[in-house]
Amino acid sequence: MLRVVLLLLTGTLAAGSAQPGSKNTTKPNILFIVADDLGWNDVGWHNPDVKTPVLDQLAQEGVILDQSYVNYVCTPSRTAFMTGYFPYHVGTQHLVIFPWQASAVPSNFTFLPEKLKGLGYATHMVGKWHLGFCNWKYTPTYRGFDSFYGYYNGAEDYYTHVIANGLDLRDDKEVVKTKNGQYGTYFFTDRVVDIVEKHPADTPLFLYLPFQNVHQPLQVPKRFEDMYASVQNENRRKLLGMVSALDEAVGNVTMAMKNAGLWDNTLVIFTTDNGGWIVASGNNYPLRGGKVTLWEGGNRGVAFAHGKMLQKTGYTNNEMIHAVDWFPTILAAAGGTADAGIDGVSQLDTIMTGKPSPRTEFVYNIDDEFPTKQGAIRVGDYKLIEGYAGKPDGWIRPDNLTDTKADSGDPFIGTWLFNLKDDPTEHHNLADTMPDKLKEMQAKLAEYRKSLVPAINPPPDPKSNPQDWGGAW
Repeated sequence: MLRVVLLLLTGTLAAGSAQPGSKNTTKPNILFIVADDLGWNDVGWHNPDVKTPVLDQLAQEGVILDQSYVNYVCTPSRTAFMTGYFPYHVGTQHLVIFPWQASAVPSNFTFLPEKLKGLGYATHMVGKWHLGFCNWKYTPTYRGFDSFYGYYNGAEDYYTHVIANGLDLRDDKEVVKTKNGQYGTYFFTDRVVDIVEKHPADTPLFLYLPFQNVHQPLQVPKRFEDMYASVQNENRRKLLGMVSALDEAVGNVTMAMKNAGLWDNTLVIFTTDNGGWIVASGNNYPLRGGKVTLWEGGNRGVAFAHGKMLQKTGYTNNEMIHAVDWFPTILAAAGGTADAGIDGVSQLDTIMTGKPSPRTEFVYNIDDEFPTKQGAIRVGDYKLIEGYAGKPDGWIRPDNLTDTKADSGDPFIGTWLFNLKDDPTEHHNLADTMPDKLKEMQAKLAEYRKSLVPAINPPPDPKSNPQDWGGAW
């Protein structure tokens, strides 16, 4: 597959036209793209120093979702995407699933692609799973995907595809041993293009693309790093290069969909899984903190929707959306309905027409496991954090700028109350000055806590050693 330089992608994105295949299905194709650890300040529509022309144009032609929330780390957000439940109702609220744990999202939860298959969709996944693989029944092709090409764990080397002494790369169930030395983003994109080119035009398509970029390790072909020659910090330069590599990959996918006649009937949903990881040069400025914290920089994510079926476009939407909402929203777009009782609510009218969000509150997280015992909620404009909020917790500028304040000086554990409408960057703790509001929010959090499912957090399983499984996870 011919890779396209970034300068050409912007023009082709705007110039796409309908092809014959675009009229053969009434249900929309759905392209659900999840970037990994993409920071608030690491996209062009928030930071003009970041070169993301494809994503910028998609966002600006569609609807930028500026109050779209995710969870603080990978596994919880992916749980929300695939089930429509808050992770604390599933048992995946505590950190992430580690390679050596016999852990997974329980099989009594129906995943999004299973629902979509019932609506006539072809379902394909390319990229990162991170929802458990200790038994085949927990893996993608047993949870609704017609095909899977990617890796099971939370991260891996972009060239060797190894994590913790084990190869982690699968084509459906088969271990892939032929990609050593090849950049993962390239061949993942090639597989997506192949799926699109072979897809029958009379069948609606669901493509779930949880990209590896920009999760550490910081690795990227030099041509992308060279785009940021003026950035002095090497790690930050590589991180930005990884963002631009992601941008090019999305451009190649959209071009393939246009060439196949699928684009005009495609709804695109793009989101990060959590905020940028500050220790790996991600940046969320001016938001506070980042990945692994309950501050806004860890949970308020970059997101947009795009598609010719959207009735109101070219603006920034500030309605409250949470990761759990994508499950019922996508089902609604596909002509289905979610089961009663899930935590998510359909935001289809919100993204289609700009109507007010049906959501007025959500749970950031509730976790009773050491060392991250914590609870955090948002109700209207107010946010409460109790317990472990996470570090670093400052307002951190990119490395090539000045005035960085990495640590606020606040304790690791405490009680914080913010009015996010007046104070979106969480500078002013109101816990002492608004005691009545604090009690009201604490009572609400206590009510949520009653439905807490204990975290699934088993000790390392000696049977997990990849050397006992042919060197692969």
